[in-house]
Amino acid sequence: MITGAASGIGRAAAKQLASHGMRLCLFDVSEDALKSLASEVSASVETRIVVGDVSKPQDIAKLHHTAYSAFGAVTVLMNNAAIGGGSSFTSGLDRWHRTIDVNLWGVINGVNCFMPSMLAQNNRCAIINTGSKQGITNPPGDPAYAIAKSGVRTLTEQLAHALREEAGDRVSAHLLIPGWTFTGMTKTTDGTKPAGAWTADQVVDRMITSVNAGDFYILCPDNAVTPDLDQRRLRWSIADITENRPALSRWHKDWRDRANAWLSDPKN
Repeated sequence: MITGAASGIGRAAAKQLASHGMRLCLFDVSEDALKSLASEVSASVETRIVVGDVSKPQDIAKLHHTAYSAFGAVTVLMNNAAIGGGSSFTSGLDRWHRTIDVNLWGVINGVNCFMPSMLAQNNRCAIINTGSKQGITNPPGDPAYAIAKSGVRTLTEQLAHALREEAGDRVSAHLLIPGWTFTGMTKTTDGTKPAGAWTADQVVDRMITSVNAGDFYILCPDNAVTPDLDQRRLRWSIADITENRPALSRWHKDWRDRANAWLSDPKN
């Protein structure tokens, strides 16, 4: 069961999971794109589609009914739907509400609706929530998006602990953290893939390998940022707290040069 299935990472996940023989229940706000995807995968696996908005609990309830009526169980729940932000502290609340409603509440709605049924199945299941590096290193420039994705990280960490305590990891939780990925939200004006970006298929390859390995954090590199640099950025960010530095010191005028020098040193 995949939300945000009609494009980007969700579409790539649908096609790859279909290639593994998994039956699909696909959810998206875009009916035409969803039907197009279904026409590609339904020849190989049984597929259902539901058009709706993840921010509306009644739409997620309809999705739950469709999935369980058709298949009787859900073994992979991928809460993936998201929208681009573009917020600022002067952009007005409508944009903030919409970004947080889709990117955070959409995940909460999916977990809240599906988790009890998945626990009751008494078989191995996985819940995969799509986060973002922006929800971890918290770069300035789009606060509503960063807040929403930070919430997804915290939600999924809490979920993983609760599931481990309640179900002994029978239902596992995983946080997918894409890097720079070529999707509808990141494509260039001429529609070409930037050289530094990974494809959605590369992200899904990493996701499948990591879930099979039992990883919780699925931190994806890209063609511009190596895993080592990712780790240094994460260490610098958390040290803002432990070293009592200014907030977001990596981008602070008095700390930017020191941060860049530290980040460029592979020994750190």
